[in-house]
Amino acid sequence: MRLRTLPLSTAGVLLGIMLAAADYQVSSLVAVLVVLTTVSLQVLSNLSNELGDVLHGTDTEERVGPGYGLNSGELSVKDMKVLIGIFVVLCMLLGSAMVYASWGTLLDIGKPAAQMDWTPTLVLLLGAGAIWAAMKYTLGRNPYGYRGLGDIYVFVFFGLVAVIGAYLVCAHTMFVRLLAPGAAVGFFAVGVLNVNNMRDAKTDAANRVTVAIKLGPKGARIYQTILIVMGWVCMVDYCLLRWHSWWHYLFVITLPLYIIHIIGVWKRHDRDLDPMLPLLVMSTFLFCLLAGFGFIVNLL
Repeated sequence: MRLRTLPLSTAGVLLGIMLAAADYQVSSLVAVLVVLTTVSLQVLSNLSNELGDVLHGTDTEERVGPGYGLNSGELSVKDMKVLIGIFVVLCMLLGSAMVYASWGTLLDIGKPAAQMDWTPTLVLLLGAGAIWAAMKYTLGRNPYGYRGLGDIYVFVFFGLVAVIGAYLVCAHTMFVRLLAPGAAVGFFAVGVLNVNNMRDAKTDAANRVTVAIKLGPKGARIYQTILIVMGWVCMVDYCLLRWHSWWHYLFVITLPLYIIHIIGVWKRHDRDLDPMLPLLVMSTFLFCLLAGFGFIVNLL
């Protein structure tokens, strides 16, 4: 299930929840269901990614990343398909419970069309899209992750949808200004994917195309640096727009971790890049926690 990646999936939604809590009263039940739904989607994505890579012959014994269930022989393809099916159902159940807990309904029907609140339905449709996107990253005949489009998926779902979606579910409203923190988390999440693709570039090259492969070693490192810088620019921009207190900049404490990450990315190669992946995951998780807490503590 690649547990070390789970803090990345929860980082954006926790930031969205805390930003909502700074502006409105947020139900703790809704917040918990948002997190559980997100974690389930992340696990579904990880399982589907592993199965897709194995079926396409991308993951072999030469893979430089950590070992997984299929390659080790601990799970069969049939086992993995059953496990994926279980998590599809779990995502549907948790997502439906999340929507119901937030709006008290799944489909706002029985009213004139002009008076209906279509938001719960739209959130459910977005959830269905997230399930599809999680599975089709490497599964299927023409997975978008094999065509260099994974960066777009990660930016949208781990960044924009995570932050803005969590805010919407918790607060029943959203604002254009939320694009900034959503983009910040999105850039960091793409950075995690890029490090993963840089590490696996040699084994991926035979079967898939990634942005890291397209750019080459030096270009991928420049791309990684730009992603990190853009993430910081977006979050600082959001704080400047809503400046009320220096507490809003509490996330700056994590800056040394990002500097260490960038230095490591430029100095390390292949397998040695692997520690830079969890470092960026945990840095992003702490970044989001501190950024959200900085807005909440200002109210205390």
